[in-house]
Amino acid sequence: MKRSVLLLAGLLALFLGSCGPAPETDPDTPNAAADRPNIVFIYLDDLGYGDVGAYGATALATPNMDALAEGGRRFTNGYASSATCTPSRYALLTGVYPWRNQDAKILPGTAPLIIDTARMTVPRMLRQRGYHTAVVGKWHLGLGRGNVDWNGPVSPGPNEVGFDHSYILAATQDRVPTVYLENGHVVGLDPNDPIEVSYSENFPGEPTGKDNPELTTMKWHHGHNNSIVNGIPRIGFMKGGAAARWSDVDMADHFLAEAQAYVRERDDEPFFLYYALQQPHVPRTPHPRFVGKSGMGPRGDAIVEADWAIGEFVKTLKEEGLLENTLIVLSSDNGPVLNDGYYDQAVELVGDHQPAGPLRGGKYSLYEAGTRVPFITYWPGRIEPGVSDALVSQLDLLPSLASLVGAATPSVDGQDLLPTFLGESDRGREQLVLEATSRTALRSGEWLMIPPYSGPPVQRQVNIELGNAPDYQLYNLTEDIGQQNNLAATHPEKLKELVRDFAKIRGVEYSETELLKLE
Repeated sequence: MKRSVLLLAGLLALFLGSCGPAPETDPDTPNAAADRPNIVFIYLDDLGYGDVGAYGATALATPNMDALAEGGRRFTNGYASSATCTPSRYALLTGVYPWRNQDAKILPGTAPLIIDTARMTVPRMLRQRGYHTAVVGKWHLGLGRGNVDWNGPVSPGPNEVGFDHSYILAATQDRVPTVYLENGHVVGLDPNDPIEVSYSENFPGEPTGKDNPELTTMKWHHGHNNSIVNGIPRIGFMKGGAAARWSDVDMADHFLAEAQAYVRERDDEPFFLYYALQQPHVPRTPHPRFVGKSGMGPRGDAIVEADWAIGEFVKTLKEEGLLENTLIVLSSDNGPVLNDGYYDQAVELVGDHQPAGPLRGGKYSLYEAGTRVPFITYWPGRIEPGVSDALVSQLDLLPSLASLVGAATPSVDGQDLLPTFLGESDRGREQLVLEATSRTALRSGEWLMIPPYSGPPVQRQVNIELGNAPDYQLYNLTEDIGQQNNLAATHPEKLKELVRDFAKIRGVEYSETELLKLE
């Protein structure tokens, strides 16, 4: 009798359990779809802190970026890891300081892949949690293992570090090869016209910007005088692949169409899209319908074009019923630069516009404008609109997203700041090492410490202060955001404190004698 009662009780419990709430999700399986929003990184190239209306721009109209800022969380202390593109992209996807990888520097178009294929990345982590993952746009993290044959499968690349789908330009718009690659294959390649690429010497009979200026439609200022493609002299030499070469003025439309097509093809599985725009990097080639729209020449027009593309992409998410369950992160890989290799009137037509806003420096610089960039998180109905002064870095996205989707916290330099990114907290990180062309500095609370560096104080070709000085520099950014008052001499104890912290993070040892010299 007792056995019968127990059996009946067990059957009843089984029945009620099948009708009741589902058990908690196993930690090793993906969360429910409602807990796994679609995730989109919109990453611009050389967009400055002051280039966006929401960050103070008045001469440039950026209504679509402004709408994301006004409807989401706008960070005033949001940083790229570095003041140049490749290192920042490495940090964005890996959560690791790029100065830990000696190859994480501005790369030629023939560089091998610099992300270890065994390393945890944002796309790999999300794919393990049931996401479909894609990259559309600029890559510039290397491809292959050296001596790439562009006429066959190019591997390893984005697909080997976690992306299910990739549609990219190999390096930058100003570097060869000037072709798109889809999942490791050059798009539209004619096998009878093979591609050859070199960064050491030209191919016999091929014109260059240096020797054949009459064949160019864009005049080079510095460094961009090799192979001519579409009238634009580039960095590096290329031969062949005529049918596969991109159209510069159509690039924004092309990448937008690819990004739109990707999200339209998604069904029930959540997705991660890394949408890496090329604007406003040189050569600035806005489509003719945007030419003259900004009044600032090609650079301003390219920003207006990028803003339009962002608006069209967000509109597509809305039309597909995806926007309400999509977390968008918008940022830039580094600060602004006007003349970065071509004569395009960026300097002459900038007028009263300040691409860096109130910040000092720009691209390539250890000063704030090199790495402090527009940084916005947007998720309708989940992120309460507002402004945050919390110190956050693109390094923090990998561990924060891991927390969001229930993945194990990876061992990286980034920190889990998910509540901050979602607008539920104003707690940021305490310290951050910033990098510019292999030089590093420390942001700690409201302070920035820059060690002594040799080299010119100004990069004359781009007319940007680099942050180099023979002595330590110490700035209180709350009181002096423009970094005009070096406090190293008047705050020796704070300087010593930050030097010790910096040395500990960088793995450098300072003797007490050396520290005494700071007094």
